[in-house]
Amino acid sequence: MKQQFLALSLGVGAMILATNHAFAQSQNRNCADRARVVERLASAYGESRQSIGLGANNSVIEVFASSETGTWTITVTSPAGMTCLVASGQAYEATKGDLTPAKGVAL
Repeated sequence: MKQQFLALSLGVGAMILATNHAFAQSQNRNCADRARVVERLASAYGESRQSIGLGANNSVIEVFASSETGTWTITVTSPAGMTCLVASGQAYEATKGDLTPAKGVAL
């Protein structure tokens, strides 16, 4: 019984380690030097920076988009210069004016 429990514990531990390792690898694939990321977004998707802001821990948050292709990407750049892709999608539309709903209109 003790041997089965030990084997089960080791198996669960190995799965947890493998999951953490896979998660860390997938995050690294979404990050690169900022210049490389910006060049790739421009050349592959025609995206250019549409907005910028300062996030937690002095990270820079940017939205890149293309009005021609409709693609968009949100990136976060650390103070060290490593840029990571946070989200991306389609159907980008630039808006003008106040987006606050009219009085009495629920979202």
